[in-house]
Amino acid sequence: MDEQNRNLILASVLSFVVIIVWFVLFPPPEQIVTDPATEITATNAAPVAALPASTQTQTTQVSDVADAPRIAIETPRLTGSISLAGGRLDQLSLKDYRVELDSKSDQVQLLRPIGELDGYYAAYGWIAVSGATADQVPTPDTIWSVEGNDTLTIDTPITLVWDNGAGLVFRRTISVDQDYMFAIDQNVSNTTASAVELRPYGLIRRHGEPSYLENFFILHEGLVSMTDGNLTEDKYKAIRKYGFDDRENALATRTDVQDSGWIGFTDHFWMTTLIPSAGERFRATAKYYENQDIYQAEVVMSPQTVAAGTQVSVKSQFFAGAKEWETIRAYEKAGVTGFLDSIDWGWFFFITKPMFAVLHWLNALIGNMGWAIIGLTLLIKALLFPLAYKSYVSMAKMKELQPEMAKLKERCGDDRQRMQKETMELYKKEKVNPAAGCLPILFQIPVFFSLYKVIFVTLELRHAPWVGWIKDLSAPDPSSILNLFGLLNFATPGPESIFSIISLGILPILLGISMWLQQKLNPAPTDPTQAMIFAWMPWVFMFMLGTFASGLVIYWIANNTITFTQQYIIMRTQGYKPDVFGNITSSFKRKDKSDAK
Repeated sequence: MDEQNRNLILASVLSFVVIIVWFVLFPPPEQIVTDPATEITATNAAPVAALPASTQTQTTQVSDVADAPRIAIETPRLTGSISLAGGRLDQLSLKDYRVELDSKSDQVQLLRPIGELDGYYAAYGWIAVSGATADQVPTPDTIWSVEGNDTLTIDTPITLVWDNGAGLVFRRTISVDQDYMFAIDQNVSNTTASAVELRPYGLIRRHGEPSYLENFFILHEGLVSMTDGNLTEDKYKAIRKYGFDDRENALATRTDVQDSGWIGFTDHFWMTTLIPSAGERFRATAKYYENQDIYQAEVVMSPQTVAAGTQVSVKSQFFAGAKEWETIRAYEKAGVTGFLDSIDWGWFFFITKPMFAVLHWLNALIGNMGWAIIGLTLLIKALLFPLAYKSYVSMAKMKELQPEMAKLKERCGDDRQRMQKETMELYKKEKVNPAAGCLPILFQIPVFFSLYKVIFVTLELRHAPWVGWIKDLSAPDPSSILNLFGLLNFATPGPESIFSIISLGILPILLGISMWLQQKLNPAPTDPTQAMIFAWMPWVFMFMLGTFASGLVIYWIANNTITFTQQYIIMRTQGYKPDVFGNITSSFKRKDKSDAK
């Protein structure tokens, strides 16, 4: 074994050892869970700091807030309740989605009341501007009463009422559609002898950074907003780096919106969003309260003057649910500007958005997302075929020129300048472009990342089955070579273990074989180091992609298979017959020869 090969193998082994040591010495940090009692006490004062000083609340006991009556929410897709303490939307589960693949698993719970881990809720209220004091307007802790229906369904809105005892009566009517959109109508009646000026607001609070964050670089989790056509995405880490705002008494960023927009928090598959009426001016603010570890997104709408003996109503919407492409697109068509951009399409959004639209169409046509991915792969390869054809024709001609290249090398000897000049003249004469083979690869890179983004981010692949053992296309292949793909009755390393990388499933192995066969269309490079790198590459990729989503591995296998077929046929039509079987057997012979040494 020569020095270069020895160094390459040594570097690979050392890299693997470093990775193992890193995971052992520096495991992912554990989530710090706050004591619920402490959290309740701390957050009870939050409404005071949450909005301008005019929103100072009347004194409310913690027990009154925690034990306040509730109104049930029951729709075909949602279940939960609204607390009469502040009229908070703070209990909400998604009936169509389970935490685990098992149908008996718990439903996904999106909103949680104060006191539970990952407390997360929406609240509404009014800011006293003039003619009223802070204790005369409702806050996130005000105890409301129910007027009329006591269960929120898609057919029966509910109305909350609070009389401040000083001539102002506040009503909040909440309705919900068949999916995930709540309509909020905030009304105030002025029975006093003078006008009052008030500002309605809505807010979303998260108590602490969510414990279930994935914190993966390709995925955005945190604040998301659209303000007058400008999309903003800030992770929780970025929110904690906001500058201190004296007006907000918190780390904050404020945006005055002139026409339309929305603001909220997004998780991997779920989202909450405050949406003022289109054309309504409002102030969108994102905040972080360091002393209480609270993240907040809020909208404060334009001041409303309520003359004596009159009433004013302000309408807005609140989205709380799954980031389903079709559902969110429908809301965008209904007037929520740029709402489809709440899905994290990434840098290649100009590819990922149409790519998913086609994938969604294929899934509706075929009825299976796995086969839809293969169909999408066929369409992508068809679009790139002109480039692929030129590439493979150029490669075939390069093969035909090998004898001429050998003669040039013999004639030029060590004169590299002459060799390069005569080589370019030969290429020009034979009309061969050596760079043509790179074009399909260059175009395939953004396509690959875009498809990876689509598969990883979009909800439609979550728990979507393909065939047999593949029950979730957004998760890695669950089979494992370590237990002979289920024939042996013992568990394999879980995804949290560093050793899971060797627990290869059927799909990753097929991926490695497909890459290896694709290589065998051409003889191995004559340079020993290059030959070894090429020989190891399929198996390195097999291990690297083994823990990726099954949907992505299916795409890669289909892509390799189609590429192999295209290249073989095109090279045959150009007079060059790839000796696949001969290249396979020769690779084993070289291996035997090296072992003999």
